[in-house]
Amino acid sequence: MERAHNFMEETGQPFEVALAVTRAGNLFTTHTAVAAGFDRFDPDLIKQYLGGYAEKKLGIAPHDLLALGRQNPADSSEPFNIAYLAIRGSGGVNGVSRLHGKVSRRLFLPLFPRWPEDEIPIAHVTNGVHMPTWDSAPSDDLWTESCGKGRWLGTTETLEQDIRRVSDARLWQFRTAASKCFVEYARERLSLDMAIAGAPPEETEAAKHRLDPNALTLGFARRFATYKRPNLLLYDPPRLLRLLTNPQRPVQLIMAGKAHPADQAGQALIQEWIHFIRRPEAHPHVIFLSDYDMLLAEHLVQGVDVWINTPRRPWEASGTSGMKVLVNGGINLSELDGWWAEAYTPEVGWALGDGREHGDDPAWDAAEAEALYDLLEREVIPEFYARDGQGIPTAWVARMRESMARLTPRFSAARTVREYTEQHYLPAAAAYRERAADKGAVGRNIVNWEHTLKEKWPMLRFGDLKVQTNAAQHIFEAEVYLDDLDPDAVRVELYANAINDSSPIRQEMNRVRQFAGADSGRAYVAQVPATRPVTDYAARIIPRCGGVAVPLEVGLILWQR
Repeated sequence: MERAHNFMEETGQPFEVALAVTRAGNLFTTHTAVAAGFDRFDPDLIKQYLGGYAEKKLGIAPHDLLALGRQNPADSSEPFNIAYLAIRGSGGVNGVSRLHGKVSRRLFLPLFPRWPEDEIPIAHVTNGVHMPTWDSAPSDDLWTESCGKGRWLGTTETLEQDIRRVSDARLWQFRTAASKCFVEYARERLSLDMAIAGAPPEETEAAKHRLDPNALTLGFARRFATYKRPNLLLYDPPRLLRLLTNPQRPVQLIMAGKAHPADQAGQALIQEWIHFIRRPEAHPHVIFLSDYDMLLAEHLVQGVDVWINTPRRPWEASGTSGMKVLVNGGINLSELDGWWAEAYTPEVGWALGDGREHGDDPAWDAAEAEALYDLLEREVIPEFYARDGQGIPTAWVARMRESMARLTPRFSAARTVREYTEQHYLPAAAAYRERAADKGAVGRNIVNWEHTLKEKWPMLRFGDLKVQTNAAQHIFEAEVYLDDLDPDAVRVELYANAINDSSPIRQEMNRVRQFAGADSGRAYVAQVPATRPVTDYAARIIPRCGGVAVPLEVGLILWQR
């Protein structure tokens, strides 16, 4: 809003033109996968705090401002949704993973009535992390040896092959050094936590000898919220204990995290873990480090062998904690949600779930808990402890190498920033400059075009749709009546929904003739392969104007059926 206001002051243009100009240079990145994550405000509150701003600065009535934040602009009782305002004030929208883009298209479907879900104008740029922030000293040494000191400063295409050349012995040496550093830190941190909590000196001293740098170390650290299912591992405590306490294959679990102060359910989940850890048989194998912060997170992702993540799909928009272990040789065991849904292959880690949504079904949670135990018992733990003659777990190291080589460059901030710059920021800057030139002349033209379009749209209609089929093609001919609207202001298309994970078919129909005696009637023709039934296709009319994002900026659409 303020960017539009500044443009108004600079050019004297009205708000509608200023918004049309400035939105081209704005990108809205949505970070939540649930509708409840978007702030909504009572209309009276918006009027109280922004009504004067709307009238005095933007030159519009408060109800016009409120309309920008409503699914139905005419519904005066509907709350003001900040995400809706952001969409209507931007020239592009993106989610933060491939799956999150799909989920967001479903979330925002009501803003684009009658448009197919796969055409809702929300792209995705998957998050990445700043690897130099999260790599350990042993990791930095390894990557510098293999890829050079400036490896994250430019393109990352060569890093995969560079890491593949590292020997098993060198990779395992690096991992054991990182594990040793982490265990030393965890011991000191645990001892300090206990001292602050008032534990006797003998207990704080004993804490300095907990954990084994040679044992398989699992890490689980995040905000404790019910949708993240942090207690999935606790579904069957006796079975978890059996996994942890096998003397031939010891396993240790490092926990950390906080719940929101007002989230009683999240706090209760932490208490369940605390009670479990206090059991004598669990005590040597599980620790919970308090006051989870960035320093603790840094040490965790540098030192654990396996990073566990168990959110309820599709509620994890992206997640980044698992990305941080990649550079450090940690391996992910995660639900197929967020970034892991696009990163996972069997060679780089382990996956939970079937890639579908199951809501909060307790039976599904139980099934996934059993699957998690099975993975640990049958694959993760045996692979870690299967050693060759030099004491190296060769299968484990192979998986670690694949994870580091394939995924670290791909989920680095270097890739993310480059994608944002090339796919969004530079095009947005160019679009803004084009619309802002000559005091917003292009913006004025867009507003005038949109006004004309909305005025004429109710008069648009289809006549007959005829089809001829030969051996190879369907030939569609549609009768289209545009009243006195300029035919170049619209695009007539043939459309078929996507099937079997393919893309939808969008075939422009060409104007071939005008009907005699009917100034507004024209015939449009398109040919498509006869590989799908005629009934899969429908003709439609959508807006067309150079440089305008449809349906993001203008969501009009008319279907033949």
